[in-house]
Amino acid sequence: MQKILIVDDHPLFREAVCSSIRQAFDDAEVLEARNLQETVEAISDNSDIDLVLLDLNIPDTTGFNGLLTIRTQHPKLPVVVVSGNDDRRIVAEALSYGVVGFIPKSSPKSMLKEAILETLAGGVFLPPSYQRDGEDAESAPGSNGDLAKQLSTLTPQQFRVLRMLSEGKLNKQIAYELSVGETTVKAHVSAILRKLKVYSRTQAVIKAQNIEFENILAADEES
Repeated sequence: MQKILIVDDHPLFREAVCSSIRQAFDDAEVLEARNLQETVEAISDNSDIDLVLLDLNIPDTTGFNGLLTIRTQHPKLPVVVVSGNDDRRIVAEALSYGVVGFIPKSSPKSMLKEAILETLAGGVFLPPSYQRDGEDAESAPGSNGDLAKQLSTLTPQQFRVLRMLSEGKLNKQIAYELSVGETTVKAHVSAILRKLKVYSRTQAVIKAQNIEFENILAADEES
């Protein structure tokens, strides 16, 4: 059973999102919050929340301050921004604060379901237009898509997770082999996607297909 927290000050929107989630996930438990204070309280009272769907424009906070509060107090909790403003600069800034997804409020129900599935699996979901633009920029001549530089930012544990992703293993299997919780694995996967500048596990695996993991990990252990 998944536990999802919806944060939005408009009752009709919360009701619509709640209905969409329950239609897509029969056993989902949905919590609601209208402002930052209620959000912080809900997270404190429910340590097993799997995902937060956060509107940036809620009472008692401005701009990205609410998001920063959540990320600071609960850095491993996956947060997806749901906003009426999908300007690329807003999306990029949200990503820089460590969110695992960005869903425009104009999105159809099918996209909401896709986004939740992707992020619950440890992926990062972005609007299709943003993904296309990002892929174009990544492949453009002179872009900063330097794989070696990106790989240098990964921790040894993130390398291990990336290797297991390349082997087709699920979060549950990775957690078992590394003796950590699934939440920790999801956090590693999200960090890997951000550092490799990709938007899905599949893209990460494709990007890492020529990496000699054993040599890298062996060298790290020797040092």
